[in-house]
Amino acid sequence: MTAAAEAPARPALAGDPALIGVPTFVVGAVALGLVLTGYVPAGAVGASVAIILPATGLGQLVAAVWAAALGQNATAAVFGVFSGFWLSYAALVLGLIHGWFGISGDAAVATQGLFLISWLVTIVVLTLATLRLPAAFTLLFTLIDIALALVLYGTVSASAAAAAAGGYVVFAFTAVGVYMFAGALFAATGGRPLPLGRPVLS
Repeated sequence: MTAAAEAPARPALAGDPALIGVPTFVVGAVALGLVLTGYVPAGAVGASVAIILPATGLGQLVAAVWAAALGQNATAAVFGVFSGFWLSYAALVLGLIHGWFGISGDAAVATQGLFLISWLVTIVVLTLATLRLPAAFTLLFTLIDIALALVLYGTVSASAAAAAAGGYVVFAFTAVGVYMFAGALFAATGGRPLPLGRPVLS
């Protein structure tokens, strides 16, 4: 008797990682947008971390691992990148508030600029590398690029208006995320998924 015959066959993995990844992304984006648009006082930048760290960062990580287990490499890459973004954002905010990284007050703006430049470059690369995905993804990533650029400008130039504009763009890409989540949930409950548009590159 062969070992294959002795061992019970494992059931094939199934499911849609977007059902965890997208709504946890949406809730973190809503929280970030509210911070950027002044819903909380300027000194309360850590207000969103209670959502972003345990819900969004970990939710993106779970979705990335799930997608990788299914062999959905592009999906795993997207959720993995955003897991890194949200977790590192939480680390940055908490680190600056509590002085964890030995960053002086004079270096705080440059540190935030470093963070934003690094992630802007990464998400632009992600945008360009995923032009073969449906157009909704390209729209989502492009809006994220614009939001990061506005927040970067607002941070380094101390422009509250630019940062707030970035916050409103955050709400715009949040709306795209809500649309994508609705489509995934419709499909998961036996309905017809919402159209995501033709890829920019076929």
